[in-house]
Amino acid sequence: METMLESLAAPWPWYVAGPLIGLVVPILLLVGGKVFGISANLRHMCAALPAPEGLKPSFLRYDWKKSGGWNLFFVFGVALGGFLAVTLLGMPDAGQSISEATRSDLAALGIQDFSGLVPADLFTWSSLFTPAGFVVVVLGGFLVGFGARYAGGCTSGHAISGLADLQLPSLVAVLGFFAGGLLVTFGILPLLLG
Repeated sequence: METMLESLAAPWPWYVAGPLIGLVVPILLLVGGKVFGISANLRHMCAALPAPEGLKPSFLRYDWKKSGGWNLFFVFGVALGGFLAVTLLGMPDAGQSISEATRSDLAALGIQDFSGLVPADLFTWSSLFTPAGFVVVVLGGFLVGFGARYAGGCTSGHAISGLADLQLPSLVAVLGFFAGGLLVTFGILPLLLG
C-alpha cells in the first residue's frame, strides 16, 4: 500500500485533478465573490510597495489588502507547494516529463538540453544575447505580460474562472491563447530556431 507521500508524489489521474481544479471556482464564489487568477498579483505586489506621495500611479492606489490579499496568499501557497514538492517529496524533475515525440521535434530545431525545468538552449544568460533567446525571453515575456493585462487576466483566470462564469470575453481570450500558442509552436519557433 502506498504511503501518503508516495501518493502525493505520483501524477494524479485527470478524473481526480480536473474536478478538484473545477471546484476552485464555486468555492471562491461562495466564500465571497472572489475570482481566481494569477496575473493580477503583480499589480497587488506593486500596490503593496511603499512609494513617496504622488509617485505611485492611480492604477496602484487602492486597498490591495481587501481586494488582493487573499490572492497573494494563494500565490504564496502555490510557490510553497512547489518548493515542498521538490524538497519534501523528492521531485526535482517534476516538470520534465516531456514526450519523446516532443523531444525529437525540439531536437530537430536545435534544442538539446532538457536537464532543467526549461531548455537551457534558450533560457540561460548566454543565450539571452542570441537573436532567438532575446525574442523568446524578452519579447515573448513582454507580450505575455502585456497580453495578460490587455485581456483583463491570464490563462488561469480566463480559462478557469471566466469560462466557469460563462463570460464571453473569457471564451474569446482562451481561444486567443490557444491560437497564439499554435501559431508560435508551428509557425514562429521553426522560423526562429530552424
